[in-house]
Amino acid sequence: MDPISPLEQALHTARALVLADLASGEVAAADVVSLVEDSVVQRRWWVEQWPDGVAYVAGLVAQDVQDALLERHGRWPICPVCGSGDPHALEVEPELGPDPHWVCHKAGVKVASVGSLGPALGGEPSS
Repeated sequence: MDPISPLEQALHTARALVLADLASGEVAAADVVSLVEDSVVQRRWWVEQWPDGVAYVAGLVAQDVQDALLERHGRWPICPVCGSGDPHALEVEPELGPDPHWVCHKAGVKVASVGSLGPALGGEPSS
């Protein structure tokens, strides 16, 4: 059995983390899962061109899916921290870096790591 390459490990991890966040927000419909798969395909090519970017894949896939959802369905994930005012989406930080997390820029707080959004949204932690 061949070992899984670091690239494939990073892509599988990114897919799992983003799907966990989508499921926690109850938006993991088939068309949305297809957006995740499209991003993974694009990011595979991207990391093949720039291997040092493998540590950034999870955050980039989260951003890709967030951008695609905005175009098709609206903002996601909606900030669970700010209870008043206009609903707004969380953002991924760092934009290009390891250890991506969801932040609310309005309140200036880190809400959750990518893949761990469930408890922040009032759901179960992902396992």
